[in-house]
Amino acid sequence: MTIERFGLYLIITNPATSYEACAEAAVKAKIRYIQLRMKKTIDDDVLERARNLRSITQGTSTRFIINDDPQLATEMEADGVHLGQEDMPIAQARIKFSELQIFGLSTHSEEQASNAVDICPDYCGVGPVYKTPTKDISDPELGAKLAGRIIQHAPFTTVAIGGINENNLDMVLKNGAINYAVVRYVCQAAKPYDAIVRLQDIWTAAQN
Repeated sequence: MTIERFGLYLIITNPATSYEACAEAAVKAKIRYIQLRMKKTIDDDVLERARNLRSITQGTSTRFIINDDPQLATEMEADGVHLGQEDMPIAQARIKFSELQIFGLSTHSEEQASNAVDICPDYCGVGPVYKTPTKDISDPELGAKLAGRIIQHAPFTTVAIGGINENNLDMVLKNGAINYAVVRYVCQAAKPYDAIVRLQDIWTAAQN
């Protein structure tokens, strides 16, 4: 199984600018993945944003992932879907929504990451590394060391997630993270592209 190294995985949620501006910044920076995550939002709004982000990423190197909803991901011709521990099992989703190419999975503990080996996701989120307000009910904080240990033992592509920003990214990487996901640091930035570049510069420096 190939382990991808790409750095930033951008999750777009409640941006200060717009969903489209964040997606355009990610495409400009050649970010490998963006994920549309819109919790507790009217369906029509989700559909509009999904169509717009699919249009922005179409034909680029940036892969478009939709959170939680494989049906919507299929309808939007997204590249894939990201599923949580309580969502449809990946094995079932792969059969029912075979048009999708990528199936990501959230993991929040060593046990869940170990169980994911049999599930064979295309990538796993590992976190939260640090506390984050982006979820109503937060999973226990792993910390950089435990998250790094989980990642280093994983036979598939991983993405460290949770409270990561310009100030702690280097520490997360030094403890073993390969790729990382960010929500607030980019989405709350007045200039998303500049925020992305700052993060990716740190990641690139850590690869040397």
